Amino acid sequence: MTVIQKKADNPIAHLTDEDIETLGKELDALRDEVIESRGERDAAYIRKVIDTRRKLELGSRAVLLVSMFPPAWIVGTVGLSVAKILDNMEIGHNIMHGQWDWMRDPKIHSTTWEWDNVSPSAQWKHAHNEVHHTYTNVIGKDNDLGYGIMRVDEDQRWAPFHLGQPLWNLINACIFEYGIAAYDLELRGAVKRGQLKDPDFRSRAKQVLTKVRKQVTKDYVVHPLVSGPSFLSTLTANATANLVRNLWTHSVIMCGHFPNGVETFTRRSIVGETRGEWYLRQMLGSANISGSRAMHIMTGNLSYQIEHHLFPDLPSNRYQEIAPRVQELFERYGLKYTTGPLPKQVASAWAKIVRLSFPNGFFERTPVLAPVVSLVRRTTRPATQAA
Repeated sequence: MTVIQKKADNPIAHLTDEDIETLGKELDALRDEVIESRGERDAAYIRKVIDTRRKLELGSRAVLLVSMFPPAWIVGTVGLSVAKILDNMEIGHNIMHGQWDWMRDPKIHSTTWEWDNVSPSAQWKHAHNEVHHTYTNVIGKDNDLGYGIMRVDEDQRWAPFHLGQPLWNLINACIFEYGIAAYDLELRGAVKRGQLKDPDFRSRAKQVLTKVRKQVTKDYVVHPLVSGPSFLSTLTANATANLVRNLWTHSVIMCGHFPNGVETFTRRSIVGETRGEWYLRQMLGSANISGSRAMHIMTGNLSYQIEHHLFPDLPSNRYQEIAPRVQELFERYGLKYTTGPLPKQVASAWAKIVRLSFPNGFFERTPVLAPVVSLVRRTTRPATQAA
């Protein structure tokens, strides 16, 4: 835990090794309890969400057949946007985590599911499940920290390139599914290492291009052509729905990983890491979003990012149930449970991206900016609950 241990206000200074391992055992017990209680109500939940998403998409695409009429365009676009968000967040992300593999349903299984996204599921599962969730917030190991294009911690060396990271982040938000596809493909690393002609890379790149072609053909060729006179309006509706889905997904992920209160760690900190220490890293390296039940479903229950990082393979509908018990553990062990409403968490994450695009101490050394910095810190400070 090197990065946080050298802070002036070390959040784990009061914990002994025995405390950490006891915490880990309590979380293991909570996980086992949920696993043993999985059953028909959980299976019914995911099947209902999948059925709702399919009907919503079909209905929206049907309405868009007459999208030359503005009311139809609005209704169809909103419905399609919601359907795509559900497919990516509450359905695709969670199924590919193996949250529903226990059902033994080949149609709802991590090994067979393919989502409405340009990133092939197999590549996403490697980058997300195997890498990100293993090395959560470890600088130099977890590439989700800034996706290799942003500086996300003061301990990272600043370079002039980082001045543009607010712009890179905005562009990435708009084309997020393509950014994730490039990230899962490890395109930046392949370019840097000169591996573009490597047979393995070329094979994976071919898979991505095949998936991109399939998605583009569906949204920007077949559906608009079927719409006949509504070709152009249907095309813009599909593009808008994809943009809305990308911006929403990017915002949710930003809220879970980047707001104030989220800690980062060095590679040295995970050498010899115990189960309890791994749990502690998930707790300190995540943030939640408060809100309504509908909002939680639309985020794929990643509004409970802390609970998801602790138990990535538990059914997503259980996160809200166990959140109070996880929060009680935070309080009992004197740890901050970082949470806040969506607008505040998004603002906090963006403020951090902007601040770290400049050298350390830049705003403090610039008197004219001091009032702005103070205001941002006050308005974006996440809600926390601590012992």
